[in-house]
Amino acid sequence: QVQLVESGGGLVQAGGSLTLSCAASRSIFSGKVMAWYRQAPGKQRELVAHITSGGVPNYADSVKGRFTISRDNTKTTVNLRMNNLKPEDTAVYYCNALLQQWRGAWGQGTQVTVSS
Repeated sequence: QVQLVESGGGLVQAGGSLTLSCAASRSIFSGKVMAWYRQAPGKQRELVAHITSGGVPNYADSVKGRFTISRDNTKTTVNLRMNNLKPEDTAVYYCNALLQQWRGAWGQGTQVTVSS
């Protein structure tokens, strides 16, 4: 069954840190570039970071230097370590494959709220 389950969100003060986790089914994960996305209220979903199957990361300019994406190919999980969080990072965070043709149905996401 194709599945994506995100966890680890919460409420944090500006400057704080959170680590998000995503458990993905093998059919989505194996050999694929995996990504974290976020959607703030009233805005479109945007790409935050992605990582190749070999572990090479890439980041949106807005999070570069603050977020770190990683993956465990054995456990089929993708993590997002978020440091120095800002109020503008407030959003629902989702994981999925980077390329649309490999994506599964979107999971429920995990809410991140950063207070100023």
